Amino acid sequence: MQGSGAQKMIDGKLDQSGQRDLGDGRADHLTHPLGQSEEESHFGQNPMELDQIISVLSVRDVVMLGQTCRYFHEFCSNEAVWKRISKKLSPRLSTEEAIEDSFWKRASILNYTKGLFFQTFGGRRKTVSRTVAPHLSHGYRKFIPTKDNVFILDYSGTLFFLKNALVSSTLGQIQWKRACRYVVLCRNVKDFATDPRNDTIYRKYLYVLGTRDIPPLVTQDPSDIAHTCDCVEVYLQSSGQRVFKMTFHSSMRFKKIKLVGQETERSLLLLTDDGKIYSLTINETQLDQPRSYTVQLSTRKITKCLPHITISEVHSNQSSALYITDSGAVYLEVHTAGVYRDLFGTLHAFDPFDQQIPLALALSSKVTSCSLGYNHLGLVDEFGRIFMQGNNRYGQLGTGDKIDRGEPTLVPYLKRPVDVWCGLNHSLVLSQVSDFSKEVHGCGCGAGGRLPGYPKGSAFFVKLYVQVPHCTKLLCSTRECLYMLSCYDISDVLTFRELPSAKARSQGADSEIEGARMCSRYLSQLENCSSLDQQVDKMKEIIGQMGLSSYQKDFLREAISTLQRSMGGTAPAAPRDGTL
Repeated sequence: MQGSGAQKMIDGKLDQSGQRDLGDGRADHLTHPLGQSEEESHFGQNPMELDQIISVLSVRDVVMLGQTCRYFHEFCSNEAVWKRISKKLSPRLSTEEAIEDSFWKRASILNYTKGLFFQTFGGRRKTVSRTVAPHLSHGYRKFIPTKDNVFILDYSGTLFFLKNALVSSTLGQIQWKRACRYVVLCRNVKDFATDPRNDTIYRKYLYVLGTRDIPPLVTQDPSDIAHTCDCVEVYLQSSGQRVFKMTFHSSMRFKKIKLVGQETERSLLLLTDDGKIYSLTINETQLDQPRSYTVQLSTRKITKCLPHITISEVHSNQSSALYITDSGAVYLEVHTAGVYRDLFGTLHAFDPFDQQIPLALALSSKVTSCSLGYNHLGLVDEFGRIFMQGNNRYGQLGTGDKIDRGEPTLVPYLKRPVDVWCGLNHSLVLSQVSDFSKEVHGCGCGAGGRLPGYPKGSAFFVKLYVQVPHCTKLLCSTRECLYMLSCYDISDVLTFRELPSAKARSQGADSEIEGARMCSRYLSQLENCSSLDQQVDKMKEIIGQMGLSSYQKDFLREAISTLQRSMGGTAPAAPRDGTL
């Protein structure tokens, strides 16, 4: 098993010579674990001095101090130290919540690394900005942007409502700022969802799955020890006003909610604690009318047909839903003929009268995560490999061509992603490089600036010109901007298995064949260029599409520019990866 580099990034980087990298090229010597340094002897006699010093340090400094020697490591691992640090970062946390080991250390790192960042696609400024950070939040677990606002769920089950507003600048001018004010929308929240389409203009309502207390008069059996029940509350995204509420029996416990379908026939998919799927249908256009409704909760067909499986994850879009089981199998239900044809390349086995039939995707390895776009999807397996399937009209599968794929197809040059996101006609991958920094790679349609640095789009995953925060774990792209959620959880380390040697050799052979095909297409593109300058520009574009490291791409671009200048041509300086 190989852990994520995010923990190493926080803890500091250690090299084999026993030195700690301080991040600016300097290194300080580490005391041997079996010896005792002069500082260790001094602070061993005066622990109060060390306690006072640590009380004013940041989370990063405390973690790096714990890497210097055995004594400091033991002292900095003390939960009492982390409790004081956590109280400064999140005063609302109470001692009653500390029910697990390393709770205060985890809480401190969650709140130290939390942040929601965005980069707008329009305008002249192409920099990453940060939204307001709710002081009362306990880390960031999930977020959803809507037309006018952003909603964030923390690890304590509190849902925050981040509002866009007109504010005055330091120069006295009135300017519009995104997510600059916040309020608490509700508490005891398990999950929330909205219209699954990528265009935020359709996200009028927010559906919140939470736990609420049962009023004493409603409890029929006095001996019943369950005094809470699950419910779904519907809020207007524009104002945060609750317009609808449905309550379930206390015996029904859910943990996730997803939406599928049109507004007039909106289906709510509810995943229970024991891995079963239930659904109910409502007319969203009638939610603003003051009247009561009766809705029927029924078992979804995947649970009826396959009662022996346990579902762990649910993903949805307007016309499809995807289920991942605890064993890593993937089942897909498609509700329209057009999307079915895009995903599978045929209408064979599509039944318009029974659209909930679960279809198993053919993948031999265990799937750990996925993303479901409108007519394409991305899967990540236990070995960190990325598979894409579906419509490829704009090159959104990242396979180097625009040929649709009716089954999961390996993307060989990207591995071990942190997150995968599929949109309407483009895809994004959040990757971690060798120095523990993060990069965003994208492919597909580049219209509207949705692939920063590649306005014409790309049929390969290319590194986008986005400055990514170190602890970013989730991506989301709208028509207006790219969102990145940053929060590091030490109890949820991303791990992948090593690929068996037989599979690795087979995959390597397939990669070589695919690489040869790509090179043939590159040569054809160069031959079609009418001048040397066009060939140079095309070659620089091809270098950005190839699966090379950043320094290799920089070297090749600079080398080509140097050769062009020596031949009498005019070539601008080759841009560095990650800069505009």
